[in-house]
Amino acid sequence: MNRVSAFPEAGGLAYGWDQLADAETGSMKLKLDLHDIYNRGSDIDKALRDIMDEAVRTRAPLVEIIPGKGSGQLKKHVLRFLEQKEVKALYHRVEKDSKNFGRLFVHFRWK
Repeated sequence: MNRVSAFPEAGGLAYGWDQLADAETGSMKLKLDLHDIYNRGSDIDKALRDIMDEAVRTRAPLVEIIPGKGSGQLKKHVLRFLEQKEVKALYHRVEKDSKNFGRLFVHFRWK
């Protein structure tokens, strides 16, 4: 896997996501870890919007979002974001990781 990191600015506070590519298959996965911004609602929404925009731009088949385990409030926030009509139109389905409560997968289907 090759890794590219991006750290855009959100209101002066940095957050980051990773772009992981499998050299053998050529498939790409974007990964967003929300641990660093868990208590900043507007930064969380900006990070989620940015990762979804990047997935559309690069036609990534998968986005991994890590809200962490905690109380579950951040995961609920992420799921509410993904349920918004304009966001839901961008992806195919959301998968909750059965082995790791603190991780979600957003699957895209490109034509």
